[in-house]
Order: sequence, then C-alpha cells, then structure tokens
Amino acid sequence: MPDALLAIRGLSVHFKTNGGVERAVDTVDLCIAPGETLGLVGESGCGKTVTAMAVMGLVPSPPGRVTGEAVRFDGLNLLDADSETRRRIRGRDMGMIFQEPMTALNPVLTIGRQVAEPLMVHLGLSKRDALAKAARWLDRVRIPSAKSRLTAYPHELSGGMRQRVMIAMAMICRPRLLIADEPTTALDVTTQRQILALMASLKAELNTAMLMITHDLGVVAQTAGKMAVMYAGRIVESADVACLFATPRHLYTKGLLQSMPRLGIKQERLIEIPGTVPATTESIEGCAFAGRCSSAMDRCRHAAPKLETVGPGHKVRCWQYER
Repeated sequence: MPDALLAIRGLSVHFKTNGGVERAVDTVDLCIAPGETLGLVGESGCGKTVTAMAVMGLVPSPPGRVTGEAVRFDGLNLLDADSETRRRIRGRDMGMIFQEPMTALNPVLTIGRQVAEPLMVHLGLSKRDALAKAARWLDRVRIPSAKSRLTAYPHELSGGMRQRVMIAMAMICRPRLLIADEPTTALDVTTQRQILALMASLKAELNTAMLMITHDLGVVAQTAGKMAVMYAGRIVESADVACLFATPRHLYTKGLLQSMPRLGIKQERLIEIPGTVPATTESIEGCAFAGRCSSAMDRCRHAAPKLETVGPGHKVRCWQYER
C-alpha cells in the first residue's frame, strides 16, 4: 500500500537459545493506513507481541535477530534506521501500551514522573509544564483525583488505573501509530469495556492508527476495521473484520470462531481445535497448521503455501486456494 503509515514486508524474528533457533516470527506482511485499526489475533505464543516489539525496535540483540525486506513507517525503513532515529520515533510518533502494566511501569518512580517523561524527552517541556500536562492527561483518561496521583507509585493503583496510566503515557505525545498489546488482559468485564471505549475515543480524536493485538475475537469485532490471523509466527488469513467473521477461509480461523461462546446458543462444551502448536524450534517444511488440519493433503506437509488473494482485500495461506 503506497499510502500505508506502517508497511511490514517479510519480517522475521529469530532467537538463538540453548535448545536451538526459535522462529518466533516468520516472513510477516502487514499494512496499516493512517487512522485505521488493524486487529492482530492468534493464540498465546504465536508471535503477536514479538512482531510489535520488532516494529518498536525493542527486540534484544542478542539473543534476538530481526530481518526482513522492510518495516516502513511513513516511508522510513526502520530496519535501516540507527538507534537514535528509532529512539526519536518511539514514544513520539509511535506509542505502545504493553501487555502487563505492573511490569511495564517502573515500580520505584512516581506515576507523574513516568507520564511526564515522554514530554520532556520528545517535546522538550520543562519538568513543571510536563507534570501539569501529565495531570491533565490522567484526568483525561478518567483517573479520579488525577493531580494527587502524580506522587503515587504503581503498586498504589488498581489494575484498571495502571492500564489508564499506560494509555496516557502512550498517547500524551499524540503519536500517529498506537500499538496496543492485549490492553484488557486480566481486567474485569466492566473495566475492559471502559478501557476499550476510552481508547476508541482518544483514537478518533487524534486520528491515530492502531495495531490492536489480542486473542479475544470480541475485542477485534468491537474495535478494528481489518484483522489478520497469526499462527506459529505466520499470517494465515487477513481481511476486513466483517468479511472474515462472515466467510472465514482458513481452517484455523474457522476453528477460532467456532470456539467462541455465543449468546442464545446452548452448547454442552465449546468446540476446540485438536492438536498443539508446533514448537518454535521445530523446522517446518510445509504448512504449520497441517498437523491439526482435517483437510490436510500430502502437499501441505512438504511445501509451505503462500498468501493468496481470494476476494477484495481477503488473503489466505492455504493450498486449497492456490490460483
């Protein structure tokens, strides 16, 4: 997409371990247009978070190694950018809400200092002005008694309030791209709804593009316009949300949708996908899903399929749809 804000081409992330090379992400392609929300879904361990960390330039090297054709942000290939350039972009033009705020927030620094830091580092505000703006943003993300929270520490806040602090930190510099990594994990249903509504409101106000990483298909249906399904480090299907929910093509996507509980439908137990995900250290010659697929052919086990276009904006990685 020539007008894409973020365009990922052939991204791979490998980790060298004592047990061998772990292929966490394998030749991933993704595009996000300005103001668009893309949902990246898949079960735990499929490579969603590692993809986000690679985009942000936060994969430790060693043991990690990031390769690919390009990770372009507004035309700049981040894979070729030096560390100083990436540091300037990270936090200013690209913000990230991490999966677990209790570990993402520094336990020995006050909330005020952590929220104000991006303003001092990226916008050059004085400490006084930065703290004043931090208080306004804490109020904006609906933290009660916002000004008094500036001197609080992370352990003094509830899980929902810590997540709101993370949103304020990620959005305070008005980034053009927001990466939200499981932003509602471990929150109760009411708080989840509040957090998602808050993110949607801020995103619309600032016209921020968003990569929403989750394993919850309900969250994607509520927040995203497009979605990509990830399995064993690879994108196996991508389409508009409505299209993919209505006409899933890949057997893994169908399995994910069938495993969702549905209101008004009586089920003795949820339908599960048989088998297990292959280990990241395992060398896969063919389709990574072949061992769990009821429609697998001999070809599936020996040759890896490519993403094929099966409709407007709809792509699937499966030999059944080979052109």
